Amino acid sequence: MGILDLLFPKKCVACKKFGAYICDKCFSYLSFDIKSLCLVCNRPSVNGLTHPGCSGKYTVDGCFSALPYNKTAKKLIFSFKYKPYLTDLSKVLSDLFYEGLIQNEGFNRELQNSNSWFFVPIPLYSSKLKKRGYNQAEILAKELGKRLNLETQNLLKRVKNTKTQVGLKVEERKTNIKGAFSIIHNSKFIIQNVMLVDDVVTTGSTLLECANVLKRNGAKRVIGLTLARD
Repeated sequence: MGILDLLFPKKCVACKKFGAYICDKCFSYLSFDIKSLCLVCNRPSVNGLTHPGCSGKYTVDGCFSALPYNKTAKKLIFSFKYKPYLTDLSKVLSDLFYEGLIQNEGFNRELQNSNSWFFVPIPLYSSKLKKRGYNQAEILAKELGKRLNLETQNLLKRVKNTKTQVGLKVEERKTNIKGAFSIIHNSKFIIQNVMLVDDVVTTGSTLLECANVLKRNGAKRVIGLTLARD
């Protein structure tokens, strides 16, 4: 046991039991059994792909999530985002992210159909990034990249300091996030396939807006990847 473990012993973020950031009992409450939904209409779809009738030139092509956003998943993600000393939760969460995705037939099919995928994290606004010190989506994207041998690129920047999406209705979320993102023009942007990475998806407004920006700037296919789906 290291000195940091003695000074700051690990305890379960869900039940506060000492020993690990997620104890065996609370871990058992997590599930990879998640419904596949079209991100545009929020109705069931095959493996989370966007329905042909919902798809447009600049629409996201699908969304794959690893976990349902239940009480335990919520506590894990909240601790990762808002308790900076718990950034080493990235190992636990990226393992869950990876395991959930590779069990998804649609995700595996996307990987097999092209070798030109790369990960793009959803960016934070500059003041929020400065205050937090890290972008949780970027950490998850890079950890996934290590496991899948795929590159992560920061192609997007947040140009609008939006208010939180929590508590907003669907149309309010769309209005709030409209015009919030742009391409980083000095980035190594090659027309390829992009997997947008975020921690949680609720209505999909953020992923839809980012996909729109990426496709208008030449991306061929855009898939959303989230750790959890609310």
